[in-house]
Order: sequence, then C-alpha cells, then structure tokens
Amino acid sequence: MKYIEVDEELYRHIASKTERIGESASDILRRLLGLSVDAVEPPQPLAISQPSLEAEPIQAVAVQAAPAVNDFSRLVDEHLLSQQKGAVGRFLFLLESLYQLAPEQFSQILQIQGRDRLYFARSKEQLLEASASANPKEIGTSGFWVTSNNNTAKKRTILSEVLVQFGCDATVAAGIAERV
Repeated sequence: MKYIEVDEELYRHIASKTERIGESASDILRRLLGLSVDAVEPPQPLAISQPSLEAEPIQAVAVQAAPAVNDFSRLVDEHLLSQQKGAVGRFLFLLESLYQLAPEQFSQILQIQGRDRLYFARSKEQLLEASASANPKEIGTSGFWVTSNNNTAKKRTILSEVLVQFGCDATVAAGIAERV
C-alpha cells in the first residue's frame, strides 16, 4: 500500500464517502473517480496519512460505513475505540459512530439537554453562549457540537440518553455508554 498526504478537508471528504466497513482508500477513490473497483489486491482498510508538523507517520484511520439503522451492535469497534485518547475521545468516537449509523436522524440529539445545560448544538458558538466553560468539540464531520467538560459519569449518561433516543434498548445503551 502506498501512503499519500492529504489535508483535513480532503481526508474528511474521502472518509465520508465510505460505503462499507473495511472499504479501502483505493476502492473509495476508484469509485469516486469512476474507475473499476475490482482491485487486484485484497482491499486494505482506509489509511491516509495526514501531514504533521513533526513529519512523523500518522496512525492509519479506519472508517466505518453506516450500518443499517438500529443496528447498534455495529456501533462499537473495540479496536478503534481503544485507540481514542481518554474519555472525551471515546465519547466523541461513539457519537460519531452513531452519526455514521443514522446521519439523517442525528439532529434529534439537539433535544437532549440538561435542566440548566445545553449538551448539543449546531455550532461551537451556541454552546459557548449557553456556558463559557462548555469546551465544545465537533462530533467528527457531522456538523454537530457537544459539550465535553462533563465528568465521565455524565458523559456516559448523555450517551445512554442519546442511544435510547435513537431506539436502542436501555440495557444495550448502558453497556455501550460504559465504554466511555
């Protein structure tokens, strides 16, 4: 496999075009360019290096395609989840995985709010208006933002509420949320 350097915008565009789990970068680009997708070699997971200031190799990033709606068993990729940095990274990863599962329904997360707190918004500014200490983080490429300065237990509660909102069984949702 050859590695190429791409900017963040191009990487997100290519990753957003993934149609199945394990689809290779070559397959995605061949499809986008109208070339034959019948690869001579077996497909490799999407691995595109992004430029870094230190010019060190960047970890390969595997992108999952959106499984059928309500198939929450595909939400957690333990290997990719274990590569996330801290509770915030795992929280964002699981939310982004849910976005990939049901992008057309994802706006319903905006309904989940605390008594005095806004958890989700369409912009960083909205969250900062609601709370100057929100520490907003974008949920992958979804265009949605989440407050990330809650403690881990609260992140788990929020994620569990989100999953239940999407139709996930409460017990399954709690099990997924425990991975934060």
